[in-house]
Amino acid sequence: MADEASNKSGKIAKKSAEPGKSAARKPGKAKANTAGSNGPAEAPTLLSGGNPQIAKGYGDAPVQAYIAAMPGWKSEVGGRLDALIERTVPGVRKAVKWNSPFYGVEDQVWFLSFHCFTKYIKVAFFRGASLHPLPPGTSKQKDVRYLDIREDDQFDEAQFSDWVKQASELPGEKM
Repeated sequence: MADEASNKSGKIAKKSAEPGKSAARKPGKAKANTAGSNGPAEAPTLLSGGNPQIAKGYGDAPVQAYIAAMPGWKSEVGGRLDALIERTVPGVRKAVKWNSPFYGVEDQVWFLSFHCFTKYIKVAFFRGASLHPLPPGTSKQKDVRYLDIREDDQFDEAQFSDWVKQASELPGEKM
């Protein structure tokens, strides 16, 4: 059975879903043109749902690499999310773990993360059940709440910033 994922051009790429096989899209990897003297660099692999495969790392650089590798409209939205978080929480700590950007106010303690899926970006507020008003998405974990952002959504930046501020003031999740 074949699975589908969006690539950077917005076209659908077929992937094998054979048992024991990686869900990563391997054939036809796109190349990213870099300004460095080493010539073009290979773009990160897009995993299931178009989520970029970025090596675990701490600081702004891996998060910016993740955002740059987000396919299509998601990259612009990821950049907006990152800028809003930085503006709302000066000195925010960043990391990429499990192929997702994480944000926190203490080392190894996180209040928010986001992840690419085929048709949306899922923002996870790790203590979202304590936010007012509650973010709309529920979770199997009682404290976690989600915000799904789709391409044609009217994204409420003021509400998002308010949730980020509240979340950053709550005890974070140690991961």
